[in-house]
Amino acid sequence: MAKQEEYLRKPEWLKIKLNTNDSYKGLKKLMREKRLHTVCEEAKCPNIHECWAERKTATFMILGDVCTRACRFCAVKTGLPNELDWDEPERVAESVQVMGLKHVVITAVARDDLRDGGAAVFAETVRQVRKMNPGTSIEVLPSDMGGKEENVKTLIDAKPDIFNHNIETVRSLTKRVRARATYDRTLGVLKTSKELNPEIPTKSSLMIGLGETKEEIIEVMDDLRSVDVDIMTIGQYLQPSKSHLKIKKYWTPEEFAELKEIALSKGFKHCEAGPLVRSSYHADEQVNAAKANA
Repeated sequence: MAKQEEYLRKPEWLKIKLNTNDSYKGLKKLMREKRLHTVCEEAKCPNIHECWAERKTATFMILGDVCTRACRFCAVKTGLPNELDWDEPERVAESVQVMGLKHVVITAVARDDLRDGGAAVFAETVRQVRKMNPGTSIEVLPSDMGGKEENVKTLIDAKPDIFNHNIETVRSLTKRVRARATYDRTLGVLKTSKELNPEIPTKSSLMIGLGETKEEIIEVMDDLRSVDVDIMTIGQYLQPSKSHLKIKKYWTPEEFAELKEIALSKGFKHCEAGPLVRSSYHADEQVNAAKANA
């Protein structure tokens, strides 16, 4: 009985259809040729086949593929990061151009080894993508960059179309789930970005299934709205390996639908909620929906 409780069986609604068509293969080839990383691959995202093969979208992961943090939910490699690659912003911009993306998401590993947390390279990537792809909307998903206002300002001054920073989990589980990051620092980063430029929509993502209660999820919604976050995404946590945190509960599609309605009633301009939803899932639709409800 103990073993059955330790490893929950994956429900039917989490079964994923694999699609490795020419679009998927071409996008993978392009990433390797440009020596680029995607969070789609590194974080073992369950939607990679849908996004790459059907929607032809990807989330670029800059600043290398080695993270200085070891969050217990994340599959990205941890350790000593590589030297900064100042040619990376241009390669990302070229890839966006080749792919013909209308909306691009740029994220990064945490770089606690850098005084600015990687903000300068992040900002340069936004500028290069904008320069080569003036019609493409740009969403950034940085780490907390040490929670320093000057680092957030560096990125906000590059004028991304959406500033995304993930809360990840409820307050009571933060120390257990996240490494170095704190719940209040995340709220502070989101608050600072909105104060620096109120015209740039803010967004945050919550993963559930780690033992949180419905009441705690609603508390996160209230906390995000207290710093005027515009868009929220809620998805099911999936254990990337046996060494990562175990799943405590699979929330049902019906429960996700209810959480979405609660979020919208709290004043979010858009909420995406579902078992396979991730921060960048259908990001192009999220920005359009948020603008429509502005």
